[in-house]
Amino acid sequence: MYEHNLQRTACNMTYGSFGGVKGRDLICIQSMDGMLMVFEQESYAFGRFLPGSLLPGPLAYSSRTDSFITVSSCRQVESYKYQVLAFATDADKRQETEQQKLGSGKRLVVDWTLNIGEQALDICIVSFNQSASSVFVLGERNFFCLKDNGQIRFMKKLDCSPSCFLPYCSVSEGTTNTLIGNHNNMLHIYQDVTLKWATQLPHIPVAVRVGCLHDLKGVIVTLSDDGHLQCSYLGTDPSLFQAPKVESRELHYDELDIELKELQKIIKDVNKSQGVWPMTEREDDLKVSAMVSPNFDSVSQATDVEVGTDLVPSVTVKVTLQNRLALQKAKLSVYVQPPLVLTCDQFTFEFMAPEMSRTVSFSVYLKGSYTPPQLEGNAVVSYSRPSDRNPDGIPRVIQCKFRLPLKLICLPGQPSKTASHKLTIDTNKSPVSLLSLFPGFANLSEDDQVNVMGFHFLGGSRVTLLASKTSQRYRIQSEQFEDLWLITNELIIRLQEYFEKQGIKDFACSFSGSMPLQEYFELIDHHFELRINGEKLEELLSERAIQFRAIQRRLLTRFKDKTPAPLQHLDTLLDGTYKQVIALADAVEENQDNLFQSFTKLRSATHLVILLIGLWQKLSPDQVAILEAAFLPLQQDTQELGWEETVDAAISHLLKTCLSKSSKEQALNLSSQLNIPKDTSRLKKHITLLCDRLAKGGRLCLSTDAAAPQTIVMPGGCTAIPESDLEERSIEQDSTELFTNHKHLIVETPMPEVSPLQGVSE
Repeated sequence: MYEHNLQRTACNMTYGSFGGVKGRDLICIQSMDGMLMVFEQESYAFGRFLPGSLLPGPLAYSSRTDSFITVSSCRQVESYKYQVLAFATDADKRQETEQQKLGSGKRLVVDWTLNIGEQALDICIVSFNQSASSVFVLGERNFFCLKDNGQIRFMKKLDCSPSCFLPYCSVSEGTTNTLIGNHNNMLHIYQDVTLKWATQLPHIPVAVRVGCLHDLKGVIVTLSDDGHLQCSYLGTDPSLFQAPKVESRELHYDELDIELKELQKIIKDVNKSQGVWPMTEREDDLKVSAMVSPNFDSVSQATDVEVGTDLVPSVTVKVTLQNRLALQKAKLSVYVQPPLVLTCDQFTFEFMAPEMSRTVSFSVYLKGSYTPPQLEGNAVVSYSRPSDRNPDGIPRVIQCKFRLPLKLICLPGQPSKTASHKLTIDTNKSPVSLLSLFPGFANLSEDDQVNVMGFHFLGGSRVTLLASKTSQRYRIQSEQFEDLWLITNELIIRLQEYFEKQGIKDFACSFSGSMPLQEYFELIDHHFELRINGEKLEELLSERAIQFRAIQRRLLTRFKDKTPAPLQHLDTLLDGTYKQVIALADAVEENQDNLFQSFTKLRSATHLVILLIGLWQKLSPDQVAILEAAFLPLQQDTQELGWEETVDAAISHLLKTCLSKSSKEQALNLSSQLNIPKDTSRLKKHITLLCDRLAKGGRLCLSTDAAAPQTIVMPGGCTAIPESDLEERSIEQDSTELFTNHKHLIVETPMPEVSPLQGVSE
């Protein structure tokens, strides 16, 4: 019918026949800066500022007293007569001088106030007869019932934080019922101050009303914070049941034994026929298989890539779900290692009929400008299988891994003769042509027995692979240490697949070179330096934010002051602090990106070190799994829990248990708190000590007898690697110590077990 373009940001509104006008309603809107704007149909009547307003409160209109009632920032209920508002000073003239104010209208005076000591959530004015009306105010901890003149009729302290309320008429004379919703998903019904009913709701109500729907009276309509509307009603009487007193009776142990045996027999029979856990033959309720397309997508699905190349390829992966039984709420989640990304990583199947097959497809591509730590992807399906005992279904999880092609992140490149980092892998079989191992990565115009091949990652780094013509060795070299991992791992996997196809089962790889711990430690130091830098930047950002808020408070005080005072360059300081906050936030974000890239490179280098240790000491798959659990405990690095302290705790546990040299090391108590260390020297000592213990015959295991001391024989003429605090503390506790060549070697000789002569000879 009509509209008004508001000049100020609105907060709330009310309406009524202001001033006793007949036949129509007027509208009053309260703005965010405490101004009341009155509209009469199509025209704007006037605007008034409430005195001392800082933040607007709830607003209501009382037709009996022709006044507006609100709760100010002073935490007091205030009432303003409409006539006083109409004849007060116009808001447009608020900025004029004091003399003009006195001549332009009357001062806005409050009718009555009541200090309630808390902020109000809502105000409701109830008048069920012509003789009296009540003002209900819902506070943060109490709700109040006031008379027309501001006197308290009654108040009630609430047990829970309220969210909404609604007073309505009561069947009892002289009383009022009130519906109060709270943040515990409860709806309480009070008759004045007496709790008459409490009911549970499935959501937190933000608004509540009572209505009549299809001749059903007393329907309670609640609205949740996410927009769900619920209509409910109270249709039962409260239970007056009281638990009877427990009568003490004598226990008949013979009867209890008979009953217990019968129950155990029932449980045993049920377990035999059905079983508590699903049987192994039922594991095929759902089969998940993944197939990676051998060719790239004809139209690449890569978007928003950070790689410098013109075109980033994408490959399609198809995941097939085959179920034998009816399944409910099956959810498929797919995960690949960043910076690899998926076009879609979540799929939902509400219901799958028996003997049904569903296939979904998605594309994978490289988004970042660095290489991922692994080319493996994981598809996990969670679903519910109904059973006789649980019709809703037993939650189950099944997963399937798939391997992405190397060409997704790598292109054929020019081999390089020189490189900073080199690795040599030995085998027990004659060398294989690299062209047969890596088809598509060599120039076909070259000789068929190609023994050198170059790889160019999409991120820009290059790796060269060389196969010896005479010996059974392969060399991998690159400018970056972490880039060696993917090609080395891919070479070993393809060699194993090649010899399996040939029917050769005794193929083995080994590593006899020196362990590249120094290169590995440089990556650890770089990652740790970025973590420390991130902490410093966050502390600076916190300080600047505190300074920014303090300047804002000073400026707000100056602007609210009735007597204007000079700003004393506070506005310039605010602008400068704001620029510093923005610059520091950008620096924190940039450091987080660099830290994530550094952690990805560190994981690649860690995979390579674990692989080399396994080849060096010929570790079993179980022992390699223990190393992976110790060195790769985190999928994501955070400031609260970082890689360095987690790995240090895991390696210290291995050195204390299965790799310990004496019972004193096992008795040492390691720190139970994981805090960011001051530096990485302790971690690097423990990693070096771990390699040294493995080289001297130590073996990794998790069994109960792993803590038994192992006899470690040191080769003659060999200088020991300096041990960590773990050994030094155990040696200090020994009663007798023998120092030989104190710069290099410490030999402990307990007196009751070894004679002094034998100790010297050792």
